[in-house]
Amino acid sequence: MASGTVRRWALVAVSLLNFAFVFISGADFIRFISFRAIYDNITGDTTLCQDSIPWSVALRDSSVLGSLAVDLGLLALFITQHSVLAWAPVKKALQSGLGALNRTAYCFSTVVALQILMRYWQPVTDAPCLWSVRHAPWSVWFPLLCFGLHFLCWAIICSILMIFDYPELLGLKQVYYECLGLGDPLSHKSPGAQRLLSHFRHPVCLELGVVLWLLPALSLDRLLLAGTLSSYLALAHSLDKQDLAYLCVHLNSKLQVFAEPHHGSTNTSTNSNDPKEK
Repeated sequence: MASGTVRRWALVAVSLLNFAFVFISGADFIRFISFRAIYDNITGDTTLCQDSIPWSVALRDSSVLGSLAVDLGLLALFITQHSVLAWAPVKKALQSGLGALNRTAYCFSTVVALQILMRYWQPVTDAPCLWSVRHAPWSVWFPLLCFGLHFLCWAIICSILMIFDYPELLGLKQVYYECLGLGDPLSHKSPGAQRLLSHFRHPVCLELGVVLWLLPALSLDRLLLAGTLSSYLALAHSLDKQDLAYLCVHLNSKLQVFAEPHHGSTNTSTNSNDPKEK
């Protein structure tokens, strides 16, 4: 009995530590991929671009090629970790070995890979940018517009993650259900929801695409980052017509729920204006 209690408390402690690590790393990722890039361009005089250097010279520069090679290796590390641990045989092996901590281990390893990517990322400063907004008044207004749109996109991403069961996504719910003896949280969802989540785990493609590409200046290393992650997001999911039908049915049901109070109030006002009711 005592060993079971200790085990449950250990599971809770590990999952909470992982949640704190994911939260801190998420803030670092937002700063790295979004707001730091905008801040570097907020004055319209970014140091990321060297327009005086021709592309033919920049693409033969050893420092430029070396930085791109390091960045490509970091992206390959992240994609490999994210894909291998999501592979069905590996997931099954980890589930049998880690149990309720399987999802926690997946999130922890993802965050470690992201931290390595952010820490060792090499900006390309000896090449021209693909575009750069430098002329007034857009040199001031466009970075502010990017900041507002990035903030809106991150707010939408956080809202969608909450709707898609954020505790289950991070492994907290698995530990909670394990402590209560309820089994896997996914087993309590409908077959349609289980099928959708197995095909599309991160429903933030459009918003993340805006964050990746909408910048006052697009450097060569940012092009590599945005292009690689956008391609991975586009190829990683396997949605089909059945998943789309499931989403449409639930969207219509939610719209009906929101519309019911309005119909109720309309009926009430109609009845109150009825002479017979008066």
